Amino acid sequence: MHSTIKLLEVILTNIVEICTIILELFGVAILVFTAVKCFWYWMKRDCRIRLDLAQGIALSLEFKMGSEVLRTVIVREWGELGILGVIILLRSILTFLIHWEIKHEEKALALDSEKDPKSS
Repeated sequence: MHSTIKLLEVILTNIVEICTIILELFGVAILVFTAVKCFWYWMKRDCRIRLDLAQGIALSLEFKMGSEVLRTVIVREWGELGILGVIILLRSILTFLIHWEIKHEEKALALDSEKDPKSS
């Protein structure tokens, strides 16, 4: 029975580690794609660059936070859990600030489009 539990624990650990890497890869891919897209917008002088970049960063951070939450499943020590907690807290603060920036950027774009309907 003990060996079965150990085997299941090893399987769970491997699944969580693979899923964590996949989620982090998704976050990196989204961030790189967004950066390239926004660079293209910058070259074309598009006014939505800040909003699109902020939204891409926010989505990327959500995937990275998801991987950290998933990583808490396999943590065995309090010190490691504390470090994960701090990482999740910092990423949550960043996400909150980026969402605040997105909200204000959307308001600014709405005001600009009301002033100059040709720009939209």
